[in-house]
Amino acid sequence: MKVTKAQAQANHAHIVEIASTLFRERGYDGVGIADLMAAAGFTHGGFYKHFKSKADLMAEAATCGFTQTAAKTEGVGIKDFVEYYVSRWHRDARSDGCTMAALSGDAARQSETIKATFAAGIDELLAGLEREGSVFGVVDKREARAKAIDILAHAVGAVVLSRACPDESPLADEILEVCRAEIRASLASSD
Repeated sequence: MKVTKAQAQANHAHIVEIASTLFRERGYDGVGIADLMAAAGFTHGGFYKHFKSKADLMAEAATCGFTQTAAKTEGVGIKDFVEYYVSRWHRDARSDGCTMAALSGDAARQSETIKATFAAGIDELLAGLEREGSVFGVVDKREARAKAIDILAHAVGAVVLSRACPDESPLADEILEVCRAEIRASLASSD
């Protein structure tokens, strides 16, 4: 049975969404094409009808993940963003959490295409934080950008370090609590 163009596009989008979830949960090397396609409800052979390579899918899945994170944080104030992002819930929600916290280490060892995808996604999230510039108490664009980079790097680093600890480790929670408090203090000093 022939698949319509609309159905092929829907199938492609479904595969990308499943890949985005699985890559965040298991890392790029932890997901094989056969497992990915099975999770999406398709055969392994159908993969190459949609993608030239796994790397192409990785780039699309990263873009999908960044888009999901941006949608979750759209219109959210900077303080609420920090409370959400530097939390035990986000730490434990690997497959549903932020692509940066889940895959930045993996992306650093990938092709320039993947790195460029991450750079674009990071830049977009920074732009969202910069729009909150009035919260930072600064009007200078460079200063607002520096503050956004500091907050984002601090938040991502907190989640990454916490995830590196055993799940029930007191250190995992301590890292989140200390970093969240430091970011809050930084924001308060900017008010």
